[in-house]
Amino acid sequence: MSGNRIVTYQGPGEVSIETVDYPKLEIPKEVADAMGVKQAAPHAVILKLVTTNICGSDQHMVRGRTTAPIGQTLGHEITGEVIEVGDDVLFVKEGDICSVPFNIACGRCRMCNEGKTGICLNVNPARAGAAYGYVDMGGWLGGQAQYVMIPFADFNLLKFPDRDAALEKILDLTMLSDIFPTGYHGAYTAGVTTGSTVYVAGAGPVGLAAAFSAQLLGASRVIVGDMIGDRLRQAETFGCETVDLSTDGSLADKIAELLGEPEVDAAVDAVGFEARGHGEGAAEAPATVLNDIMTVSRAGASLGIPGLYVTGDPGAVDDAAKEGQIGVKLGLGWAKSHAFTTGQCPVKQYNRQLMNMILAGKADIAKAVNAKTIGLEDAPRGYQEFDAGAATKYVIDPHGMVA
Repeated sequence: MSGNRIVTYQGPGEVSIETVDYPKLEIPKEVADAMGVKQAAPHAVILKLVTTNICGSDQHMVRGRTTAPIGQTLGHEITGEVIEVGDDVLFVKEGDICSVPFNIACGRCRMCNEGKTGICLNVNPARAGAAYGYVDMGGWLGGQAQYVMIPFADFNLLKFPDRDAALEKILDLTMLSDIFPTGYHGAYTAGVTTGSTVYVAGAGPVGLAAAFSAQLLGASRVIVGDMIGDRLRQAETFGCETVDLSTDGSLADKIAELLGEPEVDAAVDAVGFEARGHGEGAAEAPATVLNDIMTVSRAGASLGIPGLYVTGDPGAVDDAAKEGQIGVKLGLGWAKSHAFTTGQCPVKQYNRQLMNMILAGKADIAKAVNAKTIGLEDAPRGYQEFDAGAATKYVIDPHGMVA
């Protein structure tokens, strides 16, 4: 193979598809140096991408809201066919179609042994935790591409048991790399269970996945809040109730109109640090959603926070927020004895079980998030439409393998 087409960040609001070298069975030099190991990665495989998705986390970089450099490769939602296998890979074979957790994990450190694969200690010299194609996440090449290298393949890959069945449900299965487990993690860590009333902030793909997951977990009522009408209508297609945050009135009052009381049993923040205040034309106010979910969650509730918060935001509204310091009413959460769960979803804790639900026909997640397939060269358009508020999960099909 002579090259590899890949989506790259070219400055605020701009991405392009560039040609880079075909991937080698090697880990990034900075990771190898930090681990004290060779770059050669006989534990790795090369995947031919079957599907790779545009994520809201990618949009934060593309909007210029992170410290991502020009040329940063993109893409951490990866599903692919194994086409090259390292000598130390034992259980993954050429031709296997696999889901790749967006967390890169060594499978050997203390955190991996505890199941906390989102904060692996060996794959990122800068901090705990790594991901493909993301700023400050270890320098790993992105997966919005034709081909990608996956390290520690026996540990990281989730092999689909039947190739034909996988291709038939590939639009659902592609969500296993990130948003389905992430949404499920948000609902699960919020304590959603049989009969729960739930509020999900944000009707983007992760918020929709969280709402869908809350239903799988047995919630009696799921309310989704957003400021974009098309996204709220998408939530309603699978039985959610909605609140329009672009209109006047408090969130608590809006919830009371639906439930008869201003509180819910569990809440999920699927928005993150680019949150806005309420009302038409509201300005950015990054602590809004965190304060909202504390306000409308009952005493003793748990709060799932899969929405992204960063330590460096050059486009923030003030100097404190540029360093990740935002005006959270922690006293409110303390007074109500709330429990908070934040950070990357440890995808491997959930992806196999969710795969089984998909293959059994019990989780039509692609329909819930309104999946739409585009070609690799159409990625810039997909980013633009998603940034404009499209109620769509864009799935890139680099090789025309999706029926």
